[in-house]
Amino acid sequence: MADGVAGKKDFLITCEEDCGNAPKKELLKKLHIALAGMDAQFMNENFTDGIQMNYVGERILQGKDQVSESLCQVKCGKTAELHIHHLITHGSTGAAEGILVFDDRKRLAFCNVYRFSSSAKIAKIKEITSYIIPLSE
Repeated sequence: MADGVAGKKDFLITCEEDCGNAPKKELLKKLHIALAGMDAQFMNENFTDGIQMNYVGERILQGKDQVSESLCQVKCGKTAELHIHHLITHGSTGAAEGILVFDDRKRLAFCNVYRFSSSAKIAKIKEITSYIIPLSE
C-alpha cells in the first residue's frame, strides 16, 4: 500500500504490492504518482521525444511538450487520492487502471495502455492510449 516514492506527496496513494522485481511496473506506478502530482519533469524524463498520446474518442497528441502539458490539464483539481488497482507489463507493453479522487470529491476512473520504446528494463514510454471516465459522486 505504501507509495515508496521519494519526495512528499500530499495525497493518499494506494497500490497493490508486487514481487519488487518489475522495473516497468515500478515506472508506471511512479508515473501515475507524477501525473496525480503534476510532476512534468518526471513525465518528460520518462517519455520519448516523439511520444504519442491518444485520448480515446477525443484527440491524439504528439511530442513531450504537448503530452505532458495535456496530462497536467486533464485533472479536475487537486488530487486527494490515487488508487492504482492494476499494473500489468509484458515485453514492450503495459497497462495501469485505477481511480483518481480530487479534493472536491470528483472522481475519474482511468485505464492507460502503454507502449515502451523497447522491451529493455530501462525503456521509455513512446505511446499512451488513455480511457478516462468521470464517475458519479
